[in-house]
Amino acid sequence: MRILIANDDGIYSPGIAALAEVAATFGQVRIVAPDVEMSSAGHSITASRPLSYKRTPLRDFEAYRVNGTPADCVALGAYNWDKVDVVLSGINLGSNLGNAMWHSGTLAAAKQAVLLGMRGIALSAPATESEPDFDLLKPYLAKVLELLLPDPDLALVNVNFPNQAPQGLRWTRQSVRQYDGQVMPSKDPMGRQHFWFTVIPLEAPEAGTDRWAVDQGYVSMTPLRLDLTNEDALAQAQIRHPCD
Repeated sequence: MRILIANDDGIYSPGIAALAEVAATFGQVRIVAPDVEMSSAGHSITASRPLSYKRTPLRDFEAYRVNGTPADCVALGAYNWDKVDVVLSGINLGSNLGNAMWHSGTLAAAKQAVLLGMRGIALSAPATESEPDFDLLKPYLAKVLELLLPDPDLALVNVNFPNQAPQGLRWTRQSVRQYDGQVMPSKDPMGRQHFWFTVIPLEAPEAGTDRWAVDQGYVSMTPLRLDLTNEDALAQAQIRHPCD
């Protein structure tokens, strides 16, 4: 199995090294990641300038850095390495739960894989004042990969680890409850105004969702799809407003 590994934290993130170490027990690994942090880049791609693809020493892994987005990394990685089976993205320094999926660069790399005909798995862990304990998470990461990698029907999965030793694994759905995207004004040392954008959940997580599972100490695994069509709304619209 050929496993392409990307992220949005950058080529030197400890999370990508931990993921590569465990993934290497399941197949042949190659790392292609941004040369700088690209957190919350979403599914942006670089179309207005050329991209570079430079070999980068990274432990014992074949690795390359790209001056672009996570989606760029997957596109270039697949172009330069034939017959990639699956893209693993992460382990992100910070959770990607609920509505955070919309702007996650980590998940965007996995989505780009599916758009290009591969499978994609995004993996994230909470990051507070310190980095996640990857040695603690590695056994559970191995369990996740052992479960997901052999199943071709799981084309796109979003995985989140809790901020503690996991109690086990849970299949979940996305939490879609409201959150507050606050804009916080501030000033830099020169007195110039700038702004911070903060995301704060406003409602408690629903049972069975990704946010709920992680809050309960479980590893959350959420199967996703690229089709955003609201089937119920489409059917009702066709009845209420038939088109000629």
